[in-house]
Amino acid sequence: MKIIDIRATGLRGATPEGGWQEELTQDDVVHTLVTVHAEDGLVGIGSVFTSESLVRGALEVLRPVIIGANALEPERTSERLHRTTFWMGRGGSITHAISGIDTALWDILGKATAQPVGRLLGGRYRERVRPYASLLMEQPEPMRDHLLQLRDTGWTAFKIGWGPFGRIDQRLDERIVAAAREAVGPDAMLMVDAGASDSAWTQGYKWALRSAHMLRDYDVAWFEEPLPPDAIDDYTHLRRLAPVAISGGEVLTRRQSFHPWIEAGALDIVQPDVTKVGGISELRRIGWAAHDHGVKLIPHGWNTAVGLATDLQLASALPDTDLVEYVTGSPYIDDITARPWQLDDDGMLAIPDEPGLGIDLDPGKLAQYTDAVHLLGAV
Repeated sequence: MKIIDIRATGLRGATPEGGWQEELTQDDVVHTLVTVHAEDGLVGIGSVFTSESLVRGALEVLRPVIIGANALEPERTSERLHRTTFWMGRGGSITHAISGIDTALWDILGKATAQPVGRLLGGRYRERVRPYASLLMEQPEPMRDHLLQLRDTGWTAFKIGWGPFGRIDQRLDERIVAAAREAVGPDAMLMVDAGASDSAWTQGYKWALRSAHMLRDYDVAWFEEPLPPDAIDDYTHLRRLAPVAISGGEVLTRRQSFHPWIEAGALDIVQPDVTKVGGISELRRIGWAAHDHGVKLIPHGWNTAVGLATDLQLASALPDTDLVEYVTGSPYIDDITARPWQLDDDGMLAIPDEPGLGIDLDPGKLAQYTDAVHLLGAV
């Protein structure tokens, strides 16, 4: 079954804030959907955490290699794409675009074999997984009110990140975390993301270590990205001395970038993003490498319904991945699928058992944010 076309369209009009120094507007495009069209009318879909213009440019480079390739061989095809573009630099826009292609190819393989992707990856360790509500930090009072609303709708795990944390003073940091813990209650999971990949980040190792000790007092499950993303030595020292788990890795791409971090013991939790790292094929390899070194993989997932569906399939296929990130309040997650996401009574999400990624995009809903006809229409 040959690949006959590949398409990309960006999502715009409801882009959520990212918490970055260079803040996003609703019309900024940082999420791009990719479809791979195969013979017999099969269409696979993937998501890329990169602007539409960059993805389209990357596809112009990749198109001559992928058109005519076997649509039922995602891992081999994706590896070929990586290797034939090595001179352009591993990582960046080319790798990001391959992420979407790889996911779309796994989606096609699942549809062609009538199996969910997780089963094709080797088997399903779980049929449901706990999502954590991921939201930007605010001042203590509005932070508490926002979390109370989420708790009352069934969420049992929460991550607060970026915003003023680490950017004003440590007294405010603690007040925010204290308000969050008060809101979610003593039994809920609570995580904190400093967002040290932000261009305005100024804090270093000693701040991170002091903050980690403060977070222990509020039973924080992990401290995410407390240091700049290339400070591997500082991460290694912090991970050994911090009283809470240290996580990171969302900016890294391809498995080769993760190996030094895993082998150095720099992280308790690695967080590759399937929409950037190289797709399902790469993330699965990272997951097993982490597992073999006693490191947990919890995917970074500030993305779309397609990215969430992909993370759910990966969570089913990796033994240690018992949480997925869910960006609360984003129409790109909540409003583009034919069947809405629904927490069960335990605050869990069922992992789709339908073929491929197990979701259907609703063309009418999707058309509010992108050119759905171009993306999904017949070749």
